[in-house]
Amino acid sequence: MRIPTCRSIAFGIVIGCLLLSVGQASGASPLNVLLITADDLGVQLGCYGDRAARTPQLDALAARGCLFENAYVAQASCSPSRSAMFTGLYPHSNGQYGLLNANVGFEIHEDLRSKTIPAILKRQGFATAIMGKLHVGPEKSFPFDQRLRADTRDVHAAAKTAGEFLQSVKAPFFLMANYADPHVMGRSPRPPQEAFPTQYKGIPQNPLKIGQVPSFPFQEVKHPEQIERTTQYYNAATRFDTAVGLLLAELTKSGHAADTLILFVGDHGPPFFRGKTSCYEGGVKVPMLVVWPNVISPGSRSKALVSTVDILPTILDATDCPEQIATQGMSLRTAGLADDFRPFLATEFHYHGNKPFFPRRTIRDARYKLIHNLRAGQATPINSIDGDAALRLAMEPDGDTPDEVRQAFQVAANPPEFELYDLQTDPWEFHNLAEQPEYQPQMHRMKDALLTWRKETNDPLLTDEGFKAIAAYENKTPDPPRR
Repeated sequence: MRIPTCRSIAFGIVIGCLLLSVGQASGASPLNVLLITADDLGVQLGCYGDRAARTPQLDALAARGCLFENAYVAQASCSPSRSAMFTGLYPHSNGQYGLLNANVGFEIHEDLRSKTIPAILKRQGFATAIMGKLHVGPEKSFPFDQRLRADTRDVHAAAKTAGEFLQSVKAPFFLMANYADPHVMGRSPRPPQEAFPTQYKGIPQNPLKIGQVPSFPFQEVKHPEQIERTTQYYNAATRFDTAVGLLLAELTKSGHAADTLILFVGDHGPPFFRGKTSCYEGGVKVPMLVVWPNVISPGSRSKALVSTVDILPTILDATDCPEQIATQGMSLRTAGLADDFRPFLATEFHYHGNKPFFPRRTIRDARYKLIHNLRAGQATPINSIDGDAALRLAMEPDGDTPDEVRQAFQVAANPPEFELYDLQTDPWEFHNLAEQPEYQPQMHRMKDALLTWRKETNDPLLTDEGFKAIAAYENKTPDPPRR
């Protein structure tokens, strides 16, 4: 398994420039960059085959570029996930092990603070701006020229704010547009109508109704309470889709639609059990769409295993950045051309808040996926995220939950040390094969691949000292919230 070094990434950029010269004149201005993120959005999009989703704007964006069918976040928690985008490094390497607002000191390492996307592009003369939450620390490591203030759920107001920046900025620019939808509103737990209001300022105009949305395929909980919550989540996703359409209209109006690299990604899956904060597909698999003028063919799809750690090297490649930044990702320039872009892909977990500490290491290949629960038998993971009651509802004796789902929920609530899934026959991971004799060859192969990745990325949890240092955050007293 190849983990790219700084040198190998630099080589990829050189080759990329030769390819780009076919469609870009010598001395032309570098591409602008628009990075769009959705908060808590998994693959609940029409272009990903979800028949309940109403996402025409994102479906149209997919038709303009490449849709990555197997895109993953580094960690299914907001701050760690975003830290990987900004640094091109997994959280175990960059230091953002959990939420910034846990207030126990989770933030990127000091030696990386000049190597984030806004810091690098600012040195290259880019105008940089962010709209929506940053949620990674420390703030000084992300020196955006402008912080655009907008309620990103108010789709028209957010588009107006972004449009003012796009109309006034002198290219080249980097705009990161971080939308709050479809994250729950307010503090949890809350009933479905409060967590996910049907509409916000009249959007979506034609919301989905109960009965139009099935249960999530990674849950299969058909209890009315869960179906209502799921339906309202889909309405929040539709509102986000509307926001993207308005943002892209502003980009077109500014005259920069043809000279802008557009990347769209969810920061992790839905805030539902076996989704957000887990290492299951419902949590770590996300939508990723890339529009790269003169490089990526419109309407392409790729089965390549790609990650949010690939975002930084992709941006450096597309903007012809001369700096050599060591990352654990690769430019997506050729990912659409080769399904064997990487043979294995890893994800991980440490914390969400500062309790519990339930570290996981996960690796998958084209078919199988191994989850290593490093504290199995000593602790249990988060069993309800943002008020989701799926675990409780699934276990109700008079419920309509299939036995295989109940068993999978029990595994997720108190997992064994190892879980192995065949994603070809069991894409939503209901049948753990780790103890099956006939799957031991796959177990050994995947364990070897995972250990290789952990060693190559200097995983601190491989040593007692590193494990204790990261586990110590669980016992820290949170600092008072900043006012």
